[in-house]
Amino acid sequence: MSKSGKVQTTLEYAAVRALLSGFGALPRSVAVATGCGIGHIAYALAGGLKRTGRRNLELAFPELGAREHARILRGSFVSLGRQLGEFSQFPRATAESLREFIEYDPNDVLHLYEARERGKGIIFLTSHLGAWELLSFAHSAFGDPLSFMVRPVDNLRVEAVVEKYRTRFGNKSIDKRAAARTALRLLREGGTLGILADLNTHPHEGVFVPFFGHPACTTTGVAVLALRTNAAVLPVCAPWDESRGRFVFHGEPIIELVRTGDHARDIEINTARFAAAIERQIRTYPDQWLWIHKRWKTRPEGEPALYGISHAAQKSDGLVTDVSGNVTVD
Repeated sequence: MSKSGKVQTTLEYAAVRALLSGFGALPRSVAVATGCGIGHIAYALAGGLKRTGRRNLELAFPELGAREHARILRGSFVSLGRQLGEFSQFPRATAESLREFIEYDPNDVLHLYEARERGKGIIFLTSHLGAWELLSFAHSAFGDPLSFMVRPVDNLRVEAVVEKYRTRFGNKSIDKRAAARTALRLLREGGTLGILADLNTHPHEGVFVPFFGHPACTTTGVAVLALRTNAAVLPVCAPWDESRGRFVFHGEPIIELVRTGDHARDIEINTARFAAAIERQIRTYPDQWLWIHKRWKTRPEGEPALYGISHAAQKSDGLVTDVSGNVTVD
């Protein structure tokens, strides 16, 4: 590593340590409130990320106006700030303190019991919605550690800090770049594996399936693992419920696997079913999903890019571009 690279790595590490230590020294309520405040500030200042978020919302919710898009997008930034505040508290959290602001939906817990009874391993199918870090952390604090797939950040010192926070109660991370054998063994032994399956991926790692009405390149990893192990795929999420003043962990019914005899087709069909489950959760809690990610960046061959100029900007110029990229006069 070059001298400038070492300096950058050190500065990044120092910034992360200072941020987490500073927030972590605050009472939880203050840390979370401060995090939400930072979310509001970030929304006001993050021009490029806001443009991405607005474009995503135009694609996902074309029936809503700009004002509603702005409300959802601001909520997304606030949700990220809230998770920062919660994450900073992990080093001193206890099962008792977590139960003060976390609850499992009693009806949804039945789906987890059913998945366990099958004895084939469980895949927690989840997304960047609500407090995804808290979902796995609290689950381990309550006595049920799990493994989860992650892509380590390039700064190894920062990764070590984050890893220490995440695994404090026995969770284990699996590097998604070389995860197949470890994940297969875990599921065949009846373990639980968490997978975030809502981000854009490259064509060699995924297939195009519908997501909010548009083809989205989606990881095939969940389908491949489930088909090879018969693991129960359980969609889960941890949204913040403002009316209750707590996070509520939700789990949908097990998604039964479709087997047609054509392996490639089975992967595509099941991946589409998993993406549909994630979409349902996002539609229920739209202001808590990661709209600033370019979910539709990878396009099917021959289709134009969906990011660049926004629909609103095009209309202001008297032009409208539909989702296929065709330009018409408004």
